[in-house]
Amino acid sequence: MTTTDIDEARDWQGNEIDCAHCAHRALAATGRCALQRACVLDRYARRIDRFFAWNPRLANDYLGHAHFELRAVAARYADIFRLPRLLADPDETVRWNAAARLPQRYLLRLRTDPHREVRIRVAARLEGTDLLLMVHDADYYVRQIVAGRISASLLPLMLHDPEAEVRRVVARRIASEWLMPLAADVDSRVRIEVTKRLSTAQLPWLMKDADWRVRYELCNRLDATQLEDLRDDPDPLVRAKVAERLSTADSLPTVEEL
Repeated sequence: MTTTDIDEARDWQGNEIDCAHCAHRALAATGRCALQRACVLDRYARRIDRFFAWNPRLANDYLGHAHFELRAVAARYADIFRLPRLLADPDETVRWNAAARLPQRYLLRLRTDPHREVRIRVAARLEGTDLLLMVHDADYYVRQIVAGRISASLLPLMLHDPEAEVRRVVARRIASEWLMPLAADVDSRVRIEVTKRLSTAQLPWLMKDADWRVRYELCNRLDATQLEDLRDDPDPLVRAKVAERLSTADSLPTVEEL
């Protein structure tokens, strides 16, 4: 698209805009609309938005317009009591722009919205038990947001989520008594998160973990007296970390020396 194309004053159907036949032509005289800058008929959302910013009272008149982008922008400025019906709009942008301004209870209707972007935004606003319906959402990113916002007491419902990134979030937030099931997770990224939170008494359970990154993380948390079993680890980085920890421990003064 060229600069000339962007600067052209055309409507959403590609027709040249004719100010002489516009219902709002009188606004130009008062500086409340301007061709190629603030125009309700323009195909570019930023120009439509500027028009409604200058003339918010006109937004109600465009909530049923055939052009989805015009409806979506109008939803940002229209009277709030007119917005609930837009939650059933065929376009997801319109539905979300309406929901973003409505009280939170209206978001409940959109928890099963067919479009993932709407559900992502809904999950980012809802809290607590209102998120329960979204725990098993078809989209992993929606579930990832849910895992970060749902009450910690409800996180056991997501222990066996099929997506590792979701389980990582669960591992960061779930109560400590639920961590051990995740310590055997098939994905090492999840086990690394678990390693950061396990009690020192539970940490040795992961000393034989197949992934060197898990064992390396262990080196940061194990007591120096527990590191001997990792001194001959097959991974050089783990061995180096053990040597560093043991060297530091050896250099610390004993109680008798103090």
